[in-house]
Amino acid sequence: MSIASGLRGRHLTRRLIQLYVGLTLYGVSSALLVRSALGLEPWGVLHQGLAEKTGLTIGVVSIVVGAVVLLLWIPIRQRPGLGTVSNVFVIGLAMDGTLALVAESDGLAVRVPLLALGIVLNGVATGLYIAARFGPGPRDGLMTGLHRLTGRSIRLVRTFLEVAVVATGFLLGGSVGVGTVLYALSIGPLAQFFLRRFAVPEREGGVTVASSGPAPAEGPAPAGEPGPAGEPGAAEDAGPVTASRPPVVAPGTPEQAILRR
Repeated sequence: MSIASGLRGRHLTRRLIQLYVGLTLYGVSSALLVRSALGLEPWGVLHQGLAEKTGLTIGVVSIVVGAVVLLLWIPIRQRPGLGTVSNVFVIGLAMDGTLALVAESDGLAVRVPLLALGIVLNGVATGLYIAARFGPGPRDGLMTGLHRLTGRSIRLVRTFLEVAVVATGFLLGGSVGVGTVLYALSIGPLAQFFLRRFAVPEREGGVTVASSGPAPAEGPAPAGEPGPAGEPGAAEDAGPVTASRPPVVAPGTPEQAILRR
């Protein structure tokens, strides 16, 4: 996939809107998790820890880390898409913008709803930008690139990466808590649910078709990636898309790996 790939088709405008709305909401949701002070998503822990040590804003740190991770794609021969490059900048800018608008709070009556809203909104955002089909984010592409390079399972590679990221972030001062656990358990099922709601039909020769390969397993796969988890359930065959069966994500892709949490 190249940066320009996918910039065509009758649904291009809708897909571009989904991409940038999704990435913006992802940054907003990450900022809400910061303001909840109840624990961040794995990479957010690292970003916050680095922000504490460097004095940079967490959004700027997110951009820098995303750019560094993207450089790691070169030796593993991953190719970025428009969504990959946009992911680096849009999420960080949206995070800093939201943090400037949402004040800190000491009361659990405010922090708990912020945590819940942040996690759900993150699921919405993930479904939106995956369904746009403009390429994975830098971190997910690194994970699937290492999976291909090492031959290890996606689950194992992702678990290793995110445990390392959380541990490093925690040692640097990042926030690990109940929110980190709830995020790990819920983001896969949430992203799966919203992906199917926001899926953009693909068409071949006037006939709407699904992406090739089996669909990701339904239901919670609590400990996929990140954190400990059970194995996903059996996947169903992908058939023609109908009103009751939207497009699915092909197996072995970064997009499917995001869902297998």
